[in-house]
Amino acid sequence: MENWLGRSLKRKLSLLIIIVTLVPLISLGFFSYKMAEGLTEEKAIITGMNTLRQLEAYLDTMVKDAENMSLFLIGHSGVQDYLKSQVYDLRQQTTIISFLTNLAFSKPYVANIIIDSMGEKRSISQKSLIRSEFKDITETVPDYYKDHPKWWSDVHRQWTSDGVSQVITLARPIRSLDKYKQIGKVQINLNQAVIARQIQQAVLEKNGFVLLLDEKDRIIAGPSDMGINHPITGYYPDLKPLRDASGYLDYGTGSDKKTILYKKMSGVNWKLVGIIPSQEYRSQNHYFLTLTAIAVTVAILFVIALVLFLIQRITNPLSTLTKFLKKASPDEPLPAIPVKSIDEVGQLIISYNRLSSRIVKLTDEVKLNESLKKEADMQALQIQINPHFLYNTLSSIHWLALMNQDHKIADMVGSLSNFLRFSLNSGQEYCPVQQEILHVQNYVNIQSIRYPDKIRFEVLSDPGIQDRYMLKLLLQPLVENAMLHGILKRDGIGTIKIEIRQTDEDSLHFAVADDGVGMPDERLQWLRSQLTGSPVQDREKPSSGGYGVRNVHNRLVLHYGKEAGLHMESTEGGGTRISFTIPSQDVTPS
Repeated sequence: MENWLGRSLKRKLSLLIIIVTLVPLISLGFFSYKMAEGLTEEKAIITGMNTLRQLEAYLDTMVKDAENMSLFLIGHSGVQDYLKSQVYDLRQQTTIISFLTNLAFSKPYVANIIIDSMGEKRSISQKSLIRSEFKDITETVPDYYKDHPKWWSDVHRQWTSDGVSQVITLARPIRSLDKYKQIGKVQINLNQAVIARQIQQAVLEKNGFVLLLDEKDRIIAGPSDMGINHPITGYYPDLKPLRDASGYLDYGTGSDKKTILYKKMSGVNWKLVGIIPSQEYRSQNHYFLTLTAIAVTVAILFVIALVLFLIQRITNPLSTLTKFLKKASPDEPLPAIPVKSIDEVGQLIISYNRLSSRIVKLTDEVKLNESLKKEADMQALQIQINPHFLYNTLSSIHWLALMNQDHKIADMVGSLSNFLRFSLNSGQEYCPVQQEILHVQNYVNIQSIRYPDKIRFEVLSDPGIQDRYMLKLLLQPLVENAMLHGILKRDGIGTIKIEIRQTDEDSLHFAVADDGVGMPDERLQWLRSQLTGSPVQDREKPSSGGYGVRNVHNRLVLHYGKEAGLHMESTEGGGTRISFTIPSQDVTPS
């Protein structure tokens, strides 16, 4: 057996992978089924309790609304005046009925609102009351309202002008506000059908259902085949008392076993009870057992077939490739891999590592040569520009223009000299804000001479920020963009405005705005997309505009981070505004 395995990598891998794969698969299938037996019931309990909590929230809202309406009616001046008055006033009664109707409007769960007088006055109701089976608690407990502010009745029938309906009544005494003497009662009748509809819509698993019980454990609402006002013990005789605020318990044994969930409502002494037959768990467990067995069997067959197929596909090329790599010359950079065996794969890794080492060395040499080439190109470019010669020549032209009293040429050459002197300031990347503004002013002076009566330039800045430092050559490309693509394309004089202010976060906010021709939304969206494009994309998709703006955006992101990038706003015919925000710096960054 050892010789059979040791001579072939294919056999070794086939047997080991099949064993290593099958053992976890079988174990996982067995473990999953055992876990499912317990989790099925736990999941049903959690889901059922969530359903009871949702029903409690709905019923609690209904109960609190009824209690708030009763409190509001107790203190209502019209109700107080009507009950204390000794004279029957039809207009006052009509006003109260209209008020009750408006109060119950858009509340489908309110069946009727009734106000009873302690005297001989007629009762006032939202809907005309013909007959009612309501019996107040004071008929059996006369002093009940001395110790209790309200009372909830059981389900009873009520006949009104709309027909007969089953209701649950909230009764509360009405006392005069001046002498605190009882002068009447208010009844808020809730429609039992609305409550029952909500209870019946709640589904626990497949065949489970929910019951709503009153404080005496009588059924208020539930399935249609269970009687209203019947005690729950009539259907489940050996049910233990549900004393805790919430919980669950098992009822019955064998096929009749049920899980009973319950939750007491905090605002009223009602209970929500959920009943789930145990057959639901058994059917789910049987289904899961069948599904697990099928899945494990299919997985085993699939793993065996896949392992044999993959081993056949892998080992044959590996053997051929190993022989080839021993003689091949390295031509691609590849990472090194540790050698863990001396079989076909191990021999392949040894040759692979040899190639990788050589490729890495060649790659480093190529990078070094490229770096030296770029440095030489930069030095050649610097040699081509002799700043001192350029400055001296421009100074000579400047003085010659002054001698000939050609002040426009003198101003233009002077501004150009200052402009170039700032642009070629010994490779410095940062400058004060004031110097950056002066650089822009020199550029505008040159363009103003070139385009007379065409450009108006303004600078608005907060005091105390002139000596703050910023990355140089940020504003001039934006002003140039505003001039070329905004001002020069419009009729008449245009204005370019630079705004600089210090934000609350101790940052500097710059904005370059113009009142030029602006741009359509498609062009604006295209330029915004160009700001987020890579340099390669910019080279592949050249355009007639936007290069200077993208250059400024890339420099801002490089030196200050993505948050400092440009923000563009423009409307066609309404001008363009480009802004950015950078950290405020008192000294030149190192």
